[in-house]
Amino acid sequence: MTGQLFDLSGRVAVVSGGSRGIGQAIAELLAAHGAHVVVSSRRAAGVEPVVAAIRNDGGSAEAAVCHAGKASDVDELVERVTSKHGRFDILVNNAAANPYFGPILDTDMAAADKTIEVNLRGFFYFCRQAGAWMRDHDGGAIVNIASINGVKPAPWQGIYSITKAAIINMTQAFARECAGAGIRVNAVLPGLTDTRFAAAITGNERVLETVLPLIPMGRIAQPEEIAPAVLFLVSDAASYVTGACLPVDGGFLA
Repeated sequence: MTGQLFDLSGRVAVVSGGSRGIGQAIAELLAAHGAHVVVSSRRAAGVEPVVAAIRNDGGSAEAAVCHAGKASDVDELVERVTSKHGRFDILVNNAAANPYFGPILDTDMAAADKTIEVNLRGFFYFCRQAGAWMRDHDGGAIVNIASINGVKPAPWQGIYSITKAAIINMTQAFARECAGAGIRVNAVLPGLTDTRFAAAITGNERVLETVLPLIPMGRIAQPEEIAPAVLFLVSDAASYVTGACLPVDGGFLA
């Protein structure tokens, strides 16, 4: 029984923003545990190497082009997955935008709109569309990748932090309303992670000198350290877990 708790064989998972970093690590780990993974991103060229790597390791995956902030792209992806595979068991909402890094009072509104479009509206719409299908087809599991910034806003990351706080609340709202339909909705809150997305922080020695002392473990995470939390939440090991917002942050929020 224990060995089967994390077995995802026969399940179809969609991972948005899967071309690199945390999304790539999640896609590879879910595939390694038996899921067929639809790896999506705005550009096919970004996800095709990830799909190839998964297949080379014996996993099952396919690439999909989807701008997570565009409703038409999300609709097309949900239709493609459900028509082709006849199921949609797992959604990992990971695609994110953070085009502005600076004082909140100087936030460029075009950058703010972009951040909201992808991080909030995109997450909500993907949850809504995938969840509606799951409701009519025996349920499923959704994991939203939020951030510790959603609990404690970070300097110079105001609008990004605001959207991540909204994702936490959104996760709990979906979890409450969808539990009766067999849909579990949870969130993972990564701390500072060594990705290109976080390069404005991880690549700045002065910023790191300020941030690292605030992390009890004294270091930043690797994407492969975030992915297992997602595996747990989408697996049968978390069959009684919904509405949880799990920090993976080296103790930052402790």
